[in-house]
Amino acid sequence: MTTARDLALLRLVAQRVAGPPPATATEAVRLLTCVQGQDLPGALTSVALRTAERTRAGVEAALAAGEVVRSWPMRGTLHLLPAEDLPWMLDLLGPRVLAGAAQRRAALGLTEAEAERARELVTAALTGGRRCGRKELLAVVADGGVAVTGQRGYHLLWYLAQTGTLCMGPMAGGEQAFVLLDEWVTAQRRLDRDTGLGELALRYFRGHGPATVADLARWAGLPLTDVRAGVAAVRDRLAAVEVDGREHLLAPETPDLLAEHRADAAGLFLLPGFDEFVLGYADRSCAVPPEFADRIVPGGNGVFRPTVVHRGRVLGTWAWQGRGAKRSVTATPFTTFPDEVAAAIPEVAAALP
Repeated sequence: MTTARDLALLRLVAQRVAGPPPATATEAVRLLTCVQGQDLPGALTSVALRTAERTRAGVEAALAAGEVVRSWPMRGTLHLLPAEDLPWMLDLLGPRVLAGAAQRRAALGLTEAEAERARELVTAALTGGRRCGRKELLAVVADGGVAVTGQRGYHLLWYLAQTGTLCMGPMAGGEQAFVLLDEWVTAQRRLDRDTGLGELALRYFRGHGPATVADLARWAGLPLTDVRAGVAAVRDRLAAVEVDGREHLLAPETPDLLAEHRADAAGLFLLPGFDEFVLGYADRSCAVPPEFADRIVPGGNGVFRPTVVHRGRVLGTWAWQGRGAKRSVTATPFTTFPDEVAAAIPEVAAALP
């Protein structure tokens, strides 16, 4: 058994926000399996602050090397993930998301023939190791006779990535370039469904635990029956703690990590919006006071603000003001920040990757 407060601290060390950091960005992403990635600058920082060198350049190097990619592996949402894991995750998690693709195409006035024509066009444009930015690739599609106005262009790129043709790899001109998945990801893992469910459960609870089966179901977009099947296959490789009468699964070594690095875990962290410490769970109440949850996602619009975390609790939000040498941090507490937290925020912000 453990407390809700220690639950949050255990998650911080499991995710390596605190405690011994992975040596590289690739190792950090592999530990978490997927890192929420619709806000690319924030995702780069989320990964970088979990690494020993704490630089975004290190994350960009992992993208350039083809070790980490960005795509829509689950829930139809952008994530950073290890390149070799993208194929099996698309196989496992893609069908549920793709079930609504035909209806979405109909709403956009897109035919299946147009989607397949777009696939032919982007494949021809990228074959041979070529790379294209979003605007350039959409221009190729439009020039080939498939309209990309409104949301049609975004849907086509999403659909082609979701069905295994595209992914986003190296940085180019401040954005990620699209590449052909089969050319870019040279060491692909393919898992059958049962093996994939077990792999996903093991990786999630090792990198995010303590967490519940409901947390994993929400994170991956899977039904509870599938999650329970995956957990059953790897249960002997996980530990469990009880919090308020609910079982939480985790890596067996995580409690020892917290015992060794408790002071670090109880420190002050400024996390980007969409960080896995907040986004990685269906129930985040151990870290985010429920009465203030809407302050992180104002109006429930799906855009998560960066958070101020102290002693495992989210105390408020923060944002950058200005640019360059004039850039400064503004932090907004839910109630009030302790004096030592308020005083330390500028220094912690200045050290962010």
